[in-house]
Amino acid sequence: MKLFIKYMVSIRCKMVVKAELDKMGLHFGSVDLGEVEVKELMSAEQYDELKTALAKSGLELMYDKNALLIEKVKSLVVEMVHYTDELPDIKNSVYISEKLQHEYSSLAALFSEATGTTIEHFIILHKIERVKEMLLYSRHNLTEIAYQLNYSSVAHLSNQFKKITGLTPSFFKKLRDKRQNAIANV
Repeated sequence: MKLFIKYMVSIRCKMVVKAELDKMGLHFGSVDLGEVEVKELMSAEQYDELKTALAKSGLELMYDKNALLIEKVKSLVVEMVHYTDELPDIKNSVYISEKLQHEYSSLAALFSEATGTTIEHFIILHKIERVKEMLLYSRHNLTEIAYQLNYSSVAHLSNQFKKITGLTPSFFKKLRDKRQNAIANV
C-alpha cells in the first residue's frame, strides 16, 4: 500500500516517517521523498493514528490525486536540486515528465493553478537556495557552481541570483566572509 505524504522534503522527514511507522509496528519498504510503501493493509484506526502522528511533525497524509501529483513534482525538484551532485543534462521538463510519467504540459498547468507559480520558477528558487548554500558552506567558485547546476554561464547564474535575492553572488559571498571574520575576532 502506497502512502503519499505532503511536506516530506528532507532526509529528516524520512526519518520521522520511518520512526512513526516503526512505533506503530508497521512494516515498510521504500521511503522516498513524498511517499512510502507500507507492506500491509492499514486499518482506518492505524491510518488515523499515523495521520495524527505525522501532523505533529508538520507532515500530512494526502488523498487528492492532483495534490499528490503536485507534491511529487515538488519532491522531485527538491531531490534533483538539493540531493544530487550534478543536475541532469536534459531539460527540466523532459526530466520531470519522464520521472513522473505524465505530460509536462498537464503537470505545468496543474502546478501553476495550484501553487500560483510555474515549475520553472520553483526550480529557479531552489537552485538559488542551493547556490546560497554552496557559497556559504563550500569552497566552490561561481564557475564551478554554475557548471554543477547547469547554468549556461556565470552571468546567467549571477543575473538570476540578483533577480531573486537582490544581491550579487559576490556581495553575498563577501557578507559570508565578513561574518566569518567577525566570529573569528570574538
